[in-house]
Amino acid sequence: MQQKVCYALPNEEKCVRSCLCFAVVIMVQITQSALAQPYPIKPVRVVVPSQAGGGADIVARAIAYKMSEAFGQQVVVDNRIGIVGAEIVARSAPDGYTLMFTTSALAVREAVYRNLPFNTLRDFQPVSQAVTQSNVLVTHPSVAAKTVQELVALAKAKPGYLNYGSGGNATSAHLAGELFRMLAGIEVVHVPYKGVPAALGDTIAGRMHYTFGSPVSTLPHVKDGRLRLLAVTTPRRAPALPDIPTVAESGVPGYEFTGWMGLLAPIDVPRAIVAKLHHEAARIVHLPEVKQRFVIDAADPIGRTPAQFAAHIRAEIERWTKVVRLAQIRVD
Repeated sequence: MQQKVCYALPNEEKCVRSCLCFAVVIMVQITQSALAQPYPIKPVRVVVPSQAGGGADIVARAIAYKMSEAFGQQVVVDNRIGIVGAEIVARSAPDGYTLMFTTSALAVREAVYRNLPFNTLRDFQPVSQAVTQSNVLVTHPSVAAKTVQELVALAKAKPGYLNYGSGGNATSAHLAGELFRMLAGIEVVHVPYKGVPAALGDTIAGRMHYTFGSPVSTLPHVKDGRLRLLAVTTPRRAPALPDIPTVAESGVPGYEFTGWMGLLAPIDVPRAIVAKLHHEAARIVHLPEVKQRFVIDAADPIGRTPAQFAAHIRAEIERWTKVVRLAQIRVD
């Protein structure tokens, strides 16, 4: 007959196990307590990876102001230009207190850079696409073209003669210009500058023939007669510029360059917090007083859901990856 042998745990091992069990219980209680607290209970930081005063900054601040009212907590915009801003958010605690309000530049960077310190699809959780935005095609008034058709005809008559400026390689103006070049079948020269102001300044001065830019930065110069507005880049005419044709309807079928802006969070932010943020963002962008602030930059409110926004970002990355490959765009 076999005897059962019982082994008593040493006192030290019993103590260790007891401590571990106690720690697990405490962690569970803390987590449950945190989840039970209403969100937010402290200020929320929204990182905008672009300069203050730009289109994304204007839209982000309009949304942040209304969110502060709704939440009863400060929602603070923090401008951290470029890749650094996105990295800050990707590496932040997934508690909903550090968010990112960004533009289509996020998808472009994913298509261009091979060694980003983050992965857009892996490290970010889309919250809500706030708006879409039209860019515009403008020329210097001295250019012998008052329409897109005439600009294309001039480029074809003088291959390599026309030039266009951008804020740098792989920026939105560069990609808009390369897509235009490929679909129009023209040969033009791209001149990258260190920033949009420099490219726009040289277009106004006549050193560049044309450029693509945001309405907020170009339209004041159009009104002053220092630039000529030819077309908008969206597939349909912009509500803010109903008399201006699209590039596609002006002789370049299939052309579309639609900017977008939206709110993202670190990937592991709880879904309940993401849902609350989406609800507020989607509500706010359709408020009449907020929509009025978007008009100056030809932005249209959208309020897409997290799932819709995620699908849109994936499609954008795929699209611009193809353009970058075909145009052989490289970052200096």
